[in-house]
Amino acid sequence: MTKAGSGMFATALDELGAVLARVDQARIEAAAEMLAGAGQIAVYGCGREALQVNGFAMRLYHLGLPVAVVGDMTTPPLGQGDVFLVSSGPGETTTVLTLMRVAREAGAKVLLLTAEAASSAAKLADFTLLIPAQTMASDQGAARTSMLPMGSLFEGALFLLFEIMVLKLKRLTNAAPEAMRARHTNME
Repeated sequence: MTKAGSGMFATALDELGAVLARVDQARIEAAAEMLAGAGQIAVYGCGREALQVNGFAMRLYHLGLPVAVVGDMTTPPLGQGDVFLVSSGPGETTTVLTLMRVAREAGAKVLLLTAEAASSAAKLADFTLLIPAQTMASDQGAARTSMLPMGSLFEGALFLLFEIMVLKLKRLTNAAPEAMRARHTNME
């Protein structure tokens, strides 16, 4: 690898580390407890955020938690005791705002992951986990803080955050590694 290529990786990793160092650890723990105690969990994200959220849903399933991805044909209705986990970096995505309202009207709690504490989505959420990272909404001009394009810093931070949340949930639910592996699909 060239020195320039190595430097790009170092910069990207430094940026991810700086973002995750600013995420409130107590709120990560509280979000994990919220998920562990949910009757049903439904998850949603748009675009590349959806890829991270869907990966997290897979791990929640491996942990033995009752999870569904909004938009799948088998997603059950949400109600009291349920959690709607939604990601919206900019916090202004129309679809996200609509689904948050639907979940709240049904009695479910809304757990939001966002980069924007003052966003419309943050105002609607029951619980917000702030990930202070550049998103596609903040990647232009003076607002740009990352060398990564568009919302990649937020999306990368989501992946790492979700992996840490899996470890916390594993502890909270006493999920055995063998049980998690047994839940992995055999349809590959």
